[in-house]
Amino acid sequence: MVKNTPSFYNDYQSHYKVNMNLPFLTLVVSVLEYFTAIGKSPNSKDLFPLMTKKKVQKVWGLEMGITAAESLCAFLWLCFYGTLVSAKYIKYNTGAGIVPGKLNVHLVPHTHDDVGWLKTIDQYYVGSNNTIQGACVENVLDSVVVSLQKDPNRKFVYAEMAFFHRWWVEQSPETQETVIRLVDAGQLEFINGGWCMHDEATTHYIDMIDQTTLGHRFIKGQFNKTPTVGWQIDPFGHSAVQAYLLGAELGFDSVHFARIDYQDRAKRKGDKSLEVVWRGSKTFGSSAQIFANAFPVHYSAPKGFNFEVNNPDVNIIPVQDDPLIFDYNVKQRVQDFIDAAITQANVTRTNHIMWTMGDDFQYQYAESWFKQMDKLIHYVNKDGRINALYSTPSLYTNAKNAAKQAWPLKTDDYFPYADSPNAYWTGYFTSRPGLKRYVRMLSGYYLAARQLEFLVGKKSTKYNTFDLGDALGIAQHHDAVSGTAKQHTTNDYAKRLAIGASEAEAVVSSSLACLTSKKSSDKCSALASAFDQCLLLNISYCPPTEDNIPDAKSLVVVVYNPLGWNRIDIVRIPVNDANLVVKDLLGNKLEVQYVDVDDVTINLRKFYVKAYLGLSPKQAPKYWLLFQASVPPLGWSTYFISKATGKGTRRTDLSHLSSQKGGTTVGPGNLKMSFSSTSGQLKRIYNSRTGVDIPIQQSYLWYGSSEGDSDPQASGAYIFRPNGSPPNIVSRSVPTKVIHGPLVDEVHQNFSSWIYQVTRLYKDKEHAEIEYTIGPIPTDDGVGKEVITQMTANMVTNKEFYTDSNGRDFLKRVRDYREDWPLQVTQPVAGNYYPLNLGIYTTDKKSELSVLVDRATGGASIKDGEVELMLHRRILHDDSRGVGEALDEEVCVNNNKTCEGLRVRGTYYISIHKLGAGSHWRRTTGQEIYSPFLLAFTHENEENWKSSHLTKGTIMDPNYSLPPNVALITLEELDDGIVLLRLAHLYEPSEDSEYATLTKVELKKLFAMKTIKELKEVSLSANQEKSKMKRMTWKVEGDKRQESQPVRGGHVSNTNLVVELGPMEIRTFLLKF
Repeated sequence: MVKNTPSFYNDYQSHYKVNMNLPFLTLVVSVLEYFTAIGKSPNSKDLFPLMTKKKVQKVWGLEMGITAAESLCAFLWLCFYGTLVSAKYIKYNTGAGIVPGKLNVHLVPHTHDDVGWLKTIDQYYVGSNNTIQGACVENVLDSVVVSLQKDPNRKFVYAEMAFFHRWWVEQSPETQETVIRLVDAGQLEFINGGWCMHDEATTHYIDMIDQTTLGHRFIKGQFNKTPTVGWQIDPFGHSAVQAYLLGAELGFDSVHFARIDYQDRAKRKGDKSLEVVWRGSKTFGSSAQIFANAFPVHYSAPKGFNFEVNNPDVNIIPVQDDPLIFDYNVKQRVQDFIDAAITQANVTRTNHIMWTMGDDFQYQYAESWFKQMDKLIHYVNKDGRINALYSTPSLYTNAKNAAKQAWPLKTDDYFPYADSPNAYWTGYFTSRPGLKRYVRMLSGYYLAARQLEFLVGKKSTKYNTFDLGDALGIAQHHDAVSGTAKQHTTNDYAKRLAIGASEAEAVVSSSLACLTSKKSSDKCSALASAFDQCLLLNISYCPPTEDNIPDAKSLVVVVYNPLGWNRIDIVRIPVNDANLVVKDLLGNKLEVQYVDVDDVTINLRKFYVKAYLGLSPKQAPKYWLLFQASVPPLGWSTYFISKATGKGTRRTDLSHLSSQKGGTTVGPGNLKMSFSSTSGQLKRIYNSRTGVDIPIQQSYLWYGSSEGDSDPQASGAYIFRPNGSPPNIVSRSVPTKVIHGPLVDEVHQNFSSWIYQVTRLYKDKEHAEIEYTIGPIPTDDGVGKEVITQMTANMVTNKEFYTDSNGRDFLKRVRDYREDWPLQVTQPVAGNYYPLNLGIYTTDKKSELSVLVDRATGGASIKDGEVELMLHRRILHDDSRGVGEALDEEVCVNNNKTCEGLRVRGTYYISIHKLGAGSHWRRTTGQEIYSPFLLAFTHENEENWKSSHLTKGTIMDPNYSLPPNVALITLEELDDGIVLLRLAHLYEPSEDSEYATLTKVELKKLFAMKTIKELKEVSLSANQEKSKMKRMTWKVEGDKRQESQPVRGGHVSNTNLVVELGPMEIRTFLLKF
């Protein structure tokens, strides 16, 4: 016998009496004949050492002379033999379920399909523009459906309905039937289920609800399914509203995500608290809690287990289980799997862990994933040390719940998010402020347009609001309104919004024509009246008001109020004639005020009308005409503007700043502001009614953007990293002019050639409206700039301030502090920024200073008594988070021959109150900012109009309005004729003694002109009956806190139709009329 031989060698030598001096090829044939005789396949490790003399000597200890020809012949013999005895079908056992007592690894196949980012949504869907990114969603869905049919144990989850809806309508009836079977069998599961995976920092709660409803109703209508888990794996931080409102109130049992602060993650991995019970609402507590799963690393597969083909970023290590393949590795791959599983199990509670088997736009060839997962499940379970199974987040949640484990409790949110010491993702709170405003403006417009569509009946007009709903749904994506997509993709978002707005504008025009007509017997679509609207009114572009009013006609202004209570507010329109009369519907002349259109506005108008509309407008209007309008809830009022027959009434007291006891005081109402006569800057704000008096300064500054240093991290679209220098003040002395008038006082301040501000104080408002125009931000010094407005009040605030969560709840913030871990402060500015959608306020022992915003932005209180808002950013470097572009927005005209940096116009609102008294202003004004008056214009003879039109109207009982603590956030006729109604209580329990209470809405009076035949209360996304919603209960670790029972409204009778709402409660109904 020869030493060091494989075990079989001695067997076949003794069996065949093989002489080792035989020629090599004869020996090979003998080996193969032996294995044929015993009915076994030789292992590649046994056969292939015969191939070279070196290996034969080393492995078998034999001395053999082998020529190259002999080696080649032997190789061919072995290959031929292998096709005869080794190429056989292996049936993989993939049907494993949960095994008690073992570590269960839940493999969750998924793809993360951004609804636009580096490419547009269209490019991602069809797979074009692949020089930027190789991604094709259509291929993913086609491929997955084929692969799922090959094995009933395979599973796949999908989240983004904007893509799936597009794919679905293109499929044949046969494919649709196949997909329905896969969904019914639990192989294909919809998770999250919104139109997109919305952002959680820069989205308003109404938009979040709307886009989720769009997706959920599609899933319900086509598949009769209701998603049960949230899947927010990629947004850059997570909000309290997401947890309780867009989680528990949807009927979700769990929410899963990847991005939490790096310090938070390290702490949670150490004490196994990545998974928690999250109570995001102070109001509802445990009744709206949700199981929250933060992934240990990311939403991709563990290292070494990504199987996407043709992906240069992935080194695929497949399971090689053919014994004739050189790198046969079953044993090693099983061990790799077990090692990775144990590593994750060591930071997780219970014997269940989840592996997210997928990544961005993966599964373009789904079989490359499923074949490998089939093998892993088969061989890992054959090994027996742990258990692997195909799963979904809902099955994983079921397993976690069944374990009866007590979980840590979380009660705040996951903002701000940092992934390294100098990388706080707080820049995107402000990035692309123009897009953020466009989204917010059209969100309010969409709410009003759907109301009007319902009021006249959806079939009464050939237009619809779906295109705008679709575009807004896409715009809520976490790389859209967040401002973190490439520029060409951002342009595509804006284009879609503009197309949707144009269609909705037609809905509004035709609906108002129908509502105001006295010829109720005529079809609305046949009405001749046409209304113009002015979506660029903020830069004074409104052709119907600028044109000369024809003789014997008036400019007819129909003002629609989307709010549920009567509203009195200022209408402000551009005109060229200062000799006009404004009358109400009764013929009463109204008090008016004229204000000259300033040069900054004229320049904005000239450039941006050409850039956005391709028009070169005629001479700019000379004046703003202001008058006060009073409009009923969910109704309209009509005003008539005509040429005056006598002398005009234009105010002429436009004056430069004058000194009065050290300054100038403005404000025609209770609120007053004082400005310094030397610097021109604000120095005091006080309310004569309440006696609140606060010394305050307001200025503009900019942070220099870091380009990176020893840490190469730069500031960019996502990341806010100032360069370490204190913020630079734009100007300490500000040229100022003051305008006084009967309706409004204005203070115009020119802070620099690129920052202009107008502060307005209205007669009947107890707040200041501050309009800013910023840009183009200069970068000729090579420094990116992040522009803030800073208000410094004489208040002792003890590091505390309050910011809203998606425009809903207010959360207490403490500078340089986190509730869940001891914060190591690495970025004292960026690390204290929080997202704002409604506003920010701070308090001391006597008073409150509140600031509300007109779009998503970032805010902070870096020092006691200070509040700052970041309003605009222009940055020259990319922050290395994937977008690959600097945030350097430009607007161009003349076929891109003339370009300049983006100029942004916006508004924020300041008010002061006694301690505890500011909530009513914040909640009421917040609604007015979100839902402004909707203005429509036409020209007609006043008497003719009155004789043929209704000059005032509402669908509500004329003596009824919604309670002041309730908002109507959805009134929409669905495609099946059912009407979707949502009512929201605006207050948290402790906010206000008068308004933070149980309240009632009388639906019979709300819909006085219609008869409700049937009412059904449903979940927030209207995809299931509220009474049938069943959610899991969870144990909380050491939970001994005493909870007060939340106040919720009771059952709604179909007889009396009275809806009760407790503080912060939102109730959703489906109505039939």
